Amino acid sequence: MLPWTPTLIAILCAAQVVVWISGCSRTVLVNEGSPMRIGPKTALPVYVRVDGEWTLSNNPVQIPEGWYLVPPSYISEPDPLPGHE
Repeated sequence: MLPWTPTLIAILCAAQVVVWISGCSRTVLVNEGSPMRIGPKTALPVYVRVDGEWTLSNNPVQIPEGWYLVPPSYISEPDPLPGHE
């Protein structure tokens, strides 16, 4: 056995654990009737009103942590977003 083999085995095991931990994620599907809250460091394109029309922003907008996202059924909107009529 080569003198560096135990070190190589330890490095490979540690790398495998790091890859496994960083690859773990969880997806939670939210029902239509459930509001959500924004997590930390969230930035995404948003729709804004421009001359009475909903327009998708060109750049991601930083959304403060803790803000609520609600489904359309939570508000009464006179004109829906494009494609959601």
